[in-house]
Amino acid sequence: MHLIKNYAPIVIKLLLSFAFAAAGFAKLAGAEMMVQTFEAIGVGQWFRYVTGLIEVVGAVLLWVPGKQFIAATMLLCTMIGAALAHLLILGPSALPAVVLGVLCAITAYVYREQSPVN
Repeated sequence: MHLIKNYAPIVIKLLLSFAFAAAGFAKLAGAEMMVQTFEAIGVGQWFRYVTGLIEVVGAVLLWVPGKQFIAATMLLCTMIGAALAHLLILGPSALPAVVLGVLCAITAYVYREQSPVN
């Protein structure tokens, strides 16, 4: 149990970092799939850049001491928006966004002592 408690947060942060860095850079680079996705959502391409920047910054902040809680909650909010976009507009499945959101929520919980509300 001690190993899981110590290493699970690191493994989760690695997964989140790779997923969000890849998705963020794809958005910022203008990958065709990302352009089409934000076109379908209908909020404009500027929002693709904002989302990509949030994802890349969040992936980095997951590794900055004292910033993990804010990074995880910022990325969780992004995944809530992504899940809603899939459920209400895009289809077919919000499952990837939900899974990433759950991992963000776990990370936020692990680093909850960093919350400014404490």
